[in-house]
Amino acid sequence: MISRMKNWYKLSCKKCELQLSGTLNGGQSFRWTKHLEDNQEYWIGIFKKRVWILRQNENEILYRVYESKANTENNEIGELENNYNNMLKDYFQLGLNLQEYYEQWSKADPIFKKAAINFYGIRILNQEVTENIFSFICSSNNNISRISSMVEKLARFYGEKICEINGETYYSFPEVEDLVKPGVETKLRENGFGYRAKYISKTAEIIKEKGGNFWIENLNKMSYDEAKETLMTLTGIGAKVADCICLMSLGHLGALPVDTHVYQIAVKFYMPHLRNKKTVTKKIYDEIGDHFRGMYGPLAGWAHTVLFCADLKKFQGES
Repeated sequence: MISRMKNWYKLSCKKCELQLSGTLNGGQSFRWTKHLEDNQEYWIGIFKKRVWILRQNENEILYRVYESKANTENNEIGELENNYNNMLKDYFQLGLNLQEYYEQWSKADPIFKKAAINFYGIRILNQEVTENIFSFICSSNNNISRISSMVEKLARFYGEKICEINGETYYSFPEVEDLVKPGVETKLRENGFGYRAKYISKTAEIIKEKGGNFWIENLNKMSYDEAKETLMTLTGIGAKVADCICLMSLGHLGALPVDTHVYQIAVKFYMPHLRNKKTVTKKIYDEIGDHFRGMYGPLAGWAHTVLFCADLKKFQGES
């Protein structure tokens, strides 16, 4: 029984600064699942090779962490809690005063102001680059449920076991070298990945040939334009997926991924002159991104993520 577990760690964080539901269930990460027990909502997810159980009240995030014993050896309880708090602060980017930005974005855009009533506290997750590269390759012509299933299969097939909780086994996301093993493409095709199996296998091979983790770490040192261009040299990564990675893993908070859904938001509320365009060309893609960057400023990708969450049908009616 998750909700009756004792010894929850606590992190001071007002709900207006972080809404778990909208943040974890809005298509940024595909490794979080919502659970309900004794009328309490909680989330189970994986990052930093650890399993996290999170719930919140108006002023705190309450959480538990599961990891391999090797990671916790020689650490005092107080030291562990401090380390965990810092990981959560980094993952949710809690150093940024979100209310201030919401006020700025609301002044710039009445549509944002309306969306912000229910979609307060939506944060951009600071995710690991490798996981995001392969997760968003899976997102091509796909929905959140199927993407989540594929990402879990990648972890189960090629990641490392972390722990078991209530009979459920949890795995870390695989490293690049795990995805270049013989037979990866075939196994993924047999398990419903379709053409994405080749993209995943080929991209892993390219990254390995370019230097593996060194190449990935170097992405963090690049400008937005350079990082986006570099990512687009990988198989299965176009402008939209590259922007997702730039926004959610590389700290380029002005990156604005434009897919069909985002295009529809732009046409419906902001740029009606694009209504009859049959395809989103590079020119239109850039025009949409520049429009929102001009309206919201350097964190335009973050602001537009709030609109994206508000427009998703699965959130309609939720607070």
